Amino acid sequence: MVSILFIHQSAELYGSDKTLLLLIKNLDKSKFKIVVVLPNKGPLKIELEHLGIKVVLAPVLKLYRDIFKLKNVFYFLKEIRTSVKILDSLNKEYSFNLIYSNTLAVLLGAIYARKRKIKHLWHVHEIIEHPKLIASIFPKLLNNLADIIICNSKATLENLVKRENNISNKSKVIHNGLEYLVSVSNKSKGQLIFHEDDIIITLIGRISRLKGHKWLLNTYKNRLLDFKNVKLLFVGSPVLGQEHYLIDLEEFIKNNNLSDNVLILPFTKDLETIWSATDIAIMPSTEAESFGLVALEAMLHKKPVIASNLGGLKEIVVHNSSGFLVDVNSEIDLQKAITSLVESEDLRIKMGNTGFDRAKSHFSLKSYVEKFEKTFEELV
Repeated sequence: MVSILFIHQSAELYGSDKTLLLLIKNLDKSKFKIVVVLPNKGPLKIELEHLGIKVVLAPVLKLYRDIFKLKNVFYFLKEIRTSVKILDSLNKEYSFNLIYSNTLAVLLGAIYARKRKIKHLWHVHEIIEHPKLIASIFPKLLNNLADIIICNSKATLENLVKRENNISNKSKVIHNGLEYLVSVSNKSKGQLIFHEDDIIITLIGRISRLKGHKWLLNTYKNRLLDFKNVKLLFVGSPVLGQEHYLIDLEEFIKNNNLSDNVLILPFTKDLETIWSATDIAIMPSTEAESFGLVALEAMLHKKPVIASNLGGLKEIVVHNSSGFLVDVNSEIDLQKAITSLVESEDLRIKMGNTGFDRAKSHFSLKSYVEKFEKTFEELV
């Protein structure tokens, strides 16, 4: 049996949290013994413990912008000592064959694997362009501190290779996969304060400057108000300490008299109600998404997807087939895509069905898990 220590940088249930949960849930437990380290309590910890997985809280040594300031360096070194002590205790009990670091934000796995000479897999979910120093350092760290690098898209791998060419020798792409579940929600749009004949455009994701809420709102305000039955639904919460992004959105909506047209709901793991009410899914990201799990979720719910023509989204959404890819910050492009779908229910249904077929054939959970199981076994 292969004993694996999984280390992750949050306990939420957004993209990389959700893919980790799905992987652990579906790994063959007769072949793999699993322990998970998280930095704090949260919905991911609850879900893992419901599966009977051992979860331990410890500093995961996140890399952040100000880490190289003197006072932060001392604090970081103190966290290393604390975490190594916790992991040594776990290793004594479980004799880990492999350490799996989920996302670039986690440094604990790399440090501990090197210190105790344990195989190390680094699963990369990010495309980092800024700050430039971090963007240049990370590919070198990966190349030196990982035995194998798994990227969640070709775009993610290409971003690493352009800074560290020989990193491709120890890297491969495993696209995220999701399971298809027949929706059992019979909730109506009216339960979300909309009318049944409204056309709902839904943006699911963290409230942040990168997700394109403002781009969508400006396009809606400037170009789409003639569609009286088109409404916007935002589902997500800001990162702790970045609540000003939510406040900014709320003020924009109020100041532009859009309160009857735009609904913001906090993040919920029960998205079936949301998908049931949705007519068009949108991911207007203003910087490259490494993958775009929400787009895949939308396709599995037979929703047409409008997405930025960036990063991993280009590997999921097929332009003019399962949805539309639009140029970043182009109100004209976004207006055209939205108008095409708003004006034609037949097109919404056709693109939704096409996307559904693509999601099932190209991004299955079964394939995702099998590729990781094979990788784990080959590595140890």
